[in-house]
Amino acid sequence: MNSSSAQRLARVLITAVSVAYSFIGLLYFASGPRNGFVASAAVIGVVVTHYLNMRAGLRGERPPLFPLTLVLQVLATYVPDYLLPSGWSAVSAPMLAGSLLVFLPLRWSGPLVGAMTLWDGGSIFAWSANPVLALFYGLSVSTTGAMIYAMVRFVRVTVDLSHARAELAEAAVLKERLRISRDLHDGLGRSLTAIALKGDLAARLMDRDPTAARGEVGELVQVAREAAQDVRQVARGYRELSLVSEVDRAVALLESSGVGCQVHLVDAALPERSEAALAWGVREAVTNVLRHSRATTCTISTSLTEDRLRLEVVNDGAPDADGRESGGGLTGLAERAAQAGGTAGAAATGTGGFRLTMEVPA
Repeated sequence: MNSSSAQRLARVLITAVSVAYSFIGLLYFASGPRNGFVASAAVIGVVVTHYLNMRAGLRGERPPLFPLTLVLQVLATYVPDYLLPSGWSAVSAPMLAGSLLVFLPLRWSGPLVGAMTLWDGGSIFAWSANPVLALFYGLSVSTTGAMIYAMVRFVRVTVDLSHARAELAEAAVLKERLRISRDLHDGLGRSLTAIALKGDLAARLMDRDPTAARGEVGELVQVAREAAQDVRQVARGYRELSLVSEVDRAVALLESSGVGCQVHLVDAALPERSEAALAWGVREAVTNVLRHSRATTCTISTSLTEDRLRLEVVNDGAPDADGRESGGGLTGLAERAAQAGGTAGAAATGTGGFRLTMEVPA
């Protein structure tokens, strides 16, 4: 579950709790108009202050007027006890317990919630002389407060994990860029410097010593060839792909973007060209998932049939435009598959999803 979904779920549950307790408060109209209007005013005070507190809590902040909003919620919870019969605070205290647990340290909020549990349970028992009813209302203070606290903490942890995943993905990209930069610097720095120096020297010798100039040009050509070889080695180091490692990177990238990923790979030895083609297929598929879909799940699987290995990458949340098979990335992927002696294709699943397939010799 991503951070936005967690926040929506928490808001819905906390709002449902607030509405439920508010309806209980409105039952005071049955004991007379005065009690009903007093209870309505108390409900408004409790719900408004609770909303302000929880909205800030879900963002990991404190309300702008804190601690005034918390004090006002305490007053709206307990002052009506002296104006209404039947222990009003037992109705609104569970929401206050949640606010206390969210905004105060547990060494303070824990004892306060415990005292509220005893007070409201005792108030209900004094009014009804029913121990079961008193136990129910008393325990609802601590249990509802703990539920609200857990939901807020769940949202905050989800947000923190989302930020951490984004930072890890960014760090992985930066690490790869640094590797390429280091390889280019170490492999080409000396060669390019030598080319520049020999070119300058050959230009100076061209008129006064053509033989020496030709020698310098010959050495320059040799250094340029070595530089080209260095470039090829860096490129091979960057492009020689392993299917398993590419899938691992794809899973990490998808999950860091909030897409759930399932992997089912068969254990099969593959020719180097076939494995590289499948690895490129995984990379292209994941790129399309992140760029062109609103996917929440993605499945990467391989299956072995006789002497061919089939790769399938299926995701949901694909718009209608993703159903077409055109595009430079997919065209290049089909060419890679053909070079490996296989085939590649992509199409919509018909259920709002998208499937990329490749088959290569095993």
